[in-house]
Amino acid sequence: MEAHTPNILVIDDEVGMREGCRRALTAQGFRVSTAEHGAEGLHKLREEPFALVLVDAMMPGTSGLELLRAIHEYNPDIICVMITGYATVHLATQAMKQGAFDFLPKPFALDELLAVVNRGLEEAQRRAAGREQQEREDEARQWERARAETAKLDAIESRFMLVIAHELRNPAGVIKNYLQYMRSGLADAGEIDECLGKLEQRADQLLAMLDDILELAYLKQKAGLSKLEPVPAADVLEEVAGQLQPSAEGKGLQLVAHLQARPTVLANRNHLHSLWTKLIDNAIRYTSEGRVTVTLDEQAGWLVATVADTGTGISDEDLRCVFQEFYRSASAKANGEPGTGLGLPIVDQIIRLYDGTVQVDSTPGQGTTFTLRLPVAGPGAEGQVRTAY
Repeated sequence: MEAHTPNILVIDDEVGMREGCRRALTAQGFRVSTAEHGAEGLHKLREEPFALVLVDAMMPGTSGLELLRAIHEYNPDIICVMITGYATVHLATQAMKQGAFDFLPKPFALDELLAVVNRGLEEAQRRAAGREQQEREDEARQWERARAETAKLDAIESRFMLVIAHELRNPAGVIKNYLQYMRSGLADAGEIDECLGKLEQRADQLLAMLDDILELAYLKQKAGLSKLEPVPAADVLEEVAGQLQPSAEGKGLQLVAHLQARPTVLANRNHLHSLWTKLIDNAIRYTSEGRVTVTLDEQAGWLVATVADTGTGISDEDLRCVFQEFYRSASAKANGEPGTGLGLPIVDQIIRLYDGTVQVDSTPGQGTTFTLRLPVAGPGAEGQVRTAY
């Protein structure tokens, strides 16, 4: 028998009806299986695919209506035809409600059976063609979305590379100019130390930018999330504050930390260290007088921290851009402090990795406050090490 020959299942408790349908349909070239009750029929449906099922309405155990419901729960695409010797309008209506394609009263002639079966198989082919068309359309839409997303990512990558090249070119160009000035012999002995100092400053700027670019790239790849461990956030904060205290004192600023709680966070310790470092260093660099105040608390299962300064502040227009890569406001550039424009994007990326939030409030000329929230580790985290993915 050809592989594409339709497969039909007859479910009827009367052996004469089962065999009569089987012989009649087999003679027409169909492949036919039989079952004498609903349980056997469902078992056969799970063993092999059927295009059409003839279901008797009145059977002991599972009724024809119950069987229709079970068949369509298993596979809604199977064509079902109900056959019965007790044909009523009510039964026909109920059968249609349960998904029957057609209704065939007993007794029926061979041509009536073949007409119903052929209509059902035509409907099965129509549905299959519709599914294939839908699948092709879905595949085309997915391909188009993927193509558009790829184009978008390519554009972002190109723009990012242009920005990187521009930002790296500036300190590299300055370094080259100083070296050419010194090698030309135009610099007198008293200028050599000054030139070397400028070279070192620009080299530090270049290295800082490269370090930030690498860190941001690792964060975007979720590097460092393979193992998360309970990290006392206050310990890391105190460590960073101690490291940055000389920078604050060098500018005549007070660096104050108020630790109202000591929450534990399930994290990579290096990420928390970078988070505190970027925020506090940023506050110190853009504050000329006054203080930088850091607070740490725990509220309803969240680490809540603020880093506030009395610095230059950020305008409403610039606030919308502070987390954009390489963005530096005009006031930040005018401040004279070197920067990569990647510190706050790194902060934002770390916060996102841990499903936290960061908020910025600022008033030009009065200062800026960053408020961040991170989920704290659950009970028993002290002995916990978790693989993230």
